[in-house]
Amino acid sequence: MSAGWRTLLLRIGDRCAEYGGSADHKEHIETCYGVLSREYEHSRDAIFEFLLQCTEQLPHKIPFFGVLIGLINLENEDFSKAIVDTTQANLEDALHNENRDRIRILLRFLSGLMCSKVVVPSSIIETFETLLSSAVTILDDETGNPSWQPRADFYVYCILASLPWAGPELFEQVPDEFERVLFGIQSYISIRRHFDDIAFSVFETDEGHSPNKKDFMEDLWERIQALSRNGWKVKSVPKPHLPFEAQLVAGKSHRLSPISCPPPTPSQSSSEMLKGQEKHEADMKYPQRLRRLHIFPMNKAENMQPVDRFVVEECILDVLLFFNGCRKECAFYLVSLPVSYRYEYLMAETIFSQLLLLPNPPFKPIYYTLVIIDLCKALPGAFPSVVVGAVHALFDRISNMDMECRTRLILWFSHHLSNFQFIWPWQEWSYVKDLPKWAPQRVFVQEVLEREVRLSYFEKIKQSIEDAAELEELLPPKAGPNFKFHSDESNESTDGLKLSKELIGLIRGKKSTYDIILWVEEQIIPKNGTEFALDVVSQTLLDMGSKSFTHLVTILERYNKIISKLCPNEEMQLLLMNGVSAYWKNSTQMTAIAIDRMMGYRLISNLAIVKWVFSPANVEQFHVSDRPWEILRNAVSKTYNRISDLRKEIQSLKKGLQVAKEASAKNRKELEEAKSVLEIVEGQPAPAERPGRIRRLESHVKNAEDEERTLEESLEAKGVLLARAHEESKDLLKLLFKSFVDVLTERLPPVSVDGEIPNLRSGDQNVNFAAQNSEAATMEIDNENGADNNSEPNERNTKNAYNVGELEQWCLCTLGYLKSFSRQYASEIWSNIAMLDEVFVGDVHPLIRKAAFSGLRRFTNEGSHP
Repeated sequence: MSAGWRTLLLRIGDRCAEYGGSADHKEHIETCYGVLSREYEHSRDAIFEFLLQCTEQLPHKIPFFGVLIGLINLENEDFSKAIVDTTQANLEDALHNENRDRIRILLRFLSGLMCSKVVVPSSIIETFETLLSSAVTILDDETGNPSWQPRADFYVYCILASLPWAGPELFEQVPDEFERVLFGIQSYISIRRHFDDIAFSVFETDEGHSPNKKDFMEDLWERIQALSRNGWKVKSVPKPHLPFEAQLVAGKSHRLSPISCPPPTPSQSSSEMLKGQEKHEADMKYPQRLRRLHIFPMNKAENMQPVDRFVVEECILDVLLFFNGCRKECAFYLVSLPVSYRYEYLMAETIFSQLLLLPNPPFKPIYYTLVIIDLCKALPGAFPSVVVGAVHALFDRISNMDMECRTRLILWFSHHLSNFQFIWPWQEWSYVKDLPKWAPQRVFVQEVLEREVRLSYFEKIKQSIEDAAELEELLPPKAGPNFKFHSDESNESTDGLKLSKELIGLIRGKKSTYDIILWVEEQIIPKNGTEFALDVVSQTLLDMGSKSFTHLVTILERYNKIISKLCPNEEMQLLLMNGVSAYWKNSTQMTAIAIDRMMGYRLISNLAIVKWVFSPANVEQFHVSDRPWEILRNAVSKTYNRISDLRKEIQSLKKGLQVAKEASAKNRKELEEAKSVLEIVEGQPAPAERPGRIRRLESHVKNAEDEERTLEESLEAKGVLLARAHEESKDLLKLLFKSFVDVLTERLPPVSVDGEIPNLRSGDQNVNFAAQNSEAATMEIDNENGADNNSEPNERNTKNAYNVGELEQWCLCTLGYLKSFSRQYASEIWSNIAMLDEVFVGDVHPLIRKAAFSGLRRFTNEGSHP
């Protein structure tokens, strides 16, 4: 056999060259077992470690590894007993370290070992009951802490997730004990609180908004109940142990040692606010792994049973988890799952559900982009058409999509097309040109084209849409600077042009920053004022740095002190940003980059950026362009990235300080020991060590003490910076939410006299916005597709019509971004929740309160809960 035993273990169950391209699982196991048997004497420890590693990182192949260990158990009980004991110890460790993925997978592995007669079934039952008991205890008001229900739900989810793998064997071998576990789960489901995270749904008007909709746990329990009624028949779980059952039954089954779960986290207070903070902490530690995104019709699921869909989803998520650094291997394993039916549609839905998962995807969005690209190449006859179908389905519902998800979809789609020569059937979307400028489908196409231009160049993208020439109107302006002081016949003699040329001459003449500042103060400010001076300097520097991003960074790095001198306060910083926006009015990308770099050089504060974004000129763009939102996202993200960096630096300094203290103590001890060693010379005690060694040890002690002192000073300085950054972030959040409240309060329709909250999407009679122009009036719905007049208007692809008025759409977009920011920075907001209550004090519109609080999963005063 040319393939080594490691390769055979990795590829077991695959139709691959190592196994001759065969799909016979029994033959794979026999071949692999034969090689392992020959290698066992020489590589026992290596096989032991690698088997455990494979089970944790290729969990969809656990049934195959379980059979291999069962066959080894026939010859060497000590080996399999060590596997069982190590797995039990690892599970215990994972429970106390809150390693969610490891808990779930180890429980599945133990179930697989039980199917191969390596573990006693009653031991699995005892493990399940321990987890179930801990979950029930957590929900108890007296002995537990119901705020930590996410942990309890996770324990029960781990049990339920193991049942497709273990259920058939448990039902057959220990039916009474198994029935007791199922009854316990039913009891738990009946006492837990139902959660409907509206703010974490991809679609705003999803049918899931009904409070009666099953949440993830209730849905999974229903799937397991359906599996039970079906006699525990699961097509999606391979059963390679069945052909070997007559052999495996002769082996000795091992018992698991009892496991213990960490005690419930005690409640800190009876305050609803603190309970909400505890609930948020629990949600962060035990997040919901999957929020299903139903993109395709049910008939695309190859008649899968509900539990089969769950099993395949789990396998896909596991591959994405363990191969997040190896995109090629990830794609290989995704297309070769041991499943007997096609699952391309389900795979696409699962990957998109992760890409659009709120509040954050498990990995960076670029990872999912690369995986989708590789899957298109690995399955060229099937997956590209599935992706096209997914894009069209999501596009049809874009008007109801969460704003954060819409932004991610735009970024993904533009990047995806850039890897396939920007080829897309744009003519199918050409109708969006006739929609109002604020219609989400039109804005989506416009933003995708803008991002494509960033990834390529204007002429290339214009050429890519030549089959839909109507869409050229949605292309961004051809990028280029808009320099105010350029030379032409009309402004040849203006002061601005003369001064700009003079400044360019100073810079090219290598004048120092100090000399240029002096020139500005003497030649421009006395005659023309500071604002004019800022205009000349900023426009000229931007023009000199306009050739590329590198040129811009170089100019700002060299001459930022000149701008800083002219922008001592927020008022001047706002003028500076107006100048940047005017200069790069044809390039959203360069505007965002310039403002971001200026913030990095402390030329512009984050508070000034928030005020600028919420200035009237930008507020008018909230619903038709991502430009102001991109700048705002960059500013807020940069603020919290700085806090994160400072925390990491402090953590590193603490570790370094601990090492320095240990080194200092060790050196002092060595010096004291050296000095204490004496010898008798001419009847008198004298140092036994040579003076040179004593001096070296004293030098080591001094250096170690200096290092310790330096680290303590650095740690103290970083602590001060972190405290200051926290205060800045608190001020930023307060201003951000206050700005949202102010602009929304001006535009939202009032609550009716009887307290009914207006519905912005359905043409509610209470929404009496005055249209700014004739286009803003609500349009008639196109019924050419035969849709029901009573159906939700935004759930249909209403070509050539969009029935939401402009101000209504502005409110929907702005409320969506408010929810997005509160959800994205929920941890920071909860730590400053009193600040948020200061902003929301008084008669705040219920739609504003709902948007902000739903992102925090917090009860609102109106009694609703996300």
